[in-house]
Amino acid sequence: MLAFLRALLSQRRPTSPFPGATPPFPPRFRGRPSLVRLTGGSRALPVVDLGACLFSPEEATELDGAALEYTPEIAMSARARRSLVTDTGVVDFGDALDRRMRALLGRSLRLRSVVAGSCAGCEGELAALSNAVFDIARFGVQFVASPRHADGIVITGVVNRNMVGALERTYDALPDPRLVIAVGACPAGGGPFRGSPEIVGIPASIPVDLWIPGCPPHPLTILDGILRLLGRLGRDGGRG
Repeated sequence: MLAFLRALLSQRRPTSPFPGATPPFPPRFRGRPSLVRLTGGSRALPVVDLGACLFSPEEATELDGAALEYTPEIAMSARARRSLVTDTGVVDFGDALDRRMRALLGRSLRLRSVVAGSCAGCEGELAALSNAVFDIARFGVQFVASPRHADGIVITGVVNRNMVGALERTYDALPDPRLVIAVGACPAGGGPFRGSPEIVGIPASIPVDLWIPGCPPHPLTILDGILRLLGRLGRDGGRG
């Protein structure tokens, strides 16, 4: 027991300093993509859909006079799906929730996870948000077991035929007003499973309030998007 307590004291505080600062990432970390014009290139930069990006090395090859580079930037979420389509890599997040919605939520947010045909990669990152490093609960955000106790749902996966009905029933069980957050490349466009006839996608009857790209997104990318949605971060990433 004494050895365990000494180890805890030596580790100091493990929680990430975000949003006050972003911890350093290893060189292989693939954050928000950026388009760079190659030497001698004169044509317009190609358009990249970050919602469909898998953040793989194969995608960072020459793209018609430009190159795709991965930056250490974690902020890449957007309120509108179309905002993830860019010719620079820069994403316009859009506006946070209106004041009325934020007043109703107060300083807390309860979310229900809906896994709608996923490889479990995004769910692993969502689970990491509750550990001591990222500690999403310090911002008043928690995951709950029932949609009837939730303010919104977090959708992961492609939404296949077997899950579309369950997703719709879960959404209907949410009390008004309700939020919908789509996490990962799969709900945004099928991810690596794009083209499968089993993919239905998020029904048009379920409006998405926040799109978080990635395959899977880093926990800080998810946290950054949620805090921006709640108006807790300014457009420059500082506290709102």
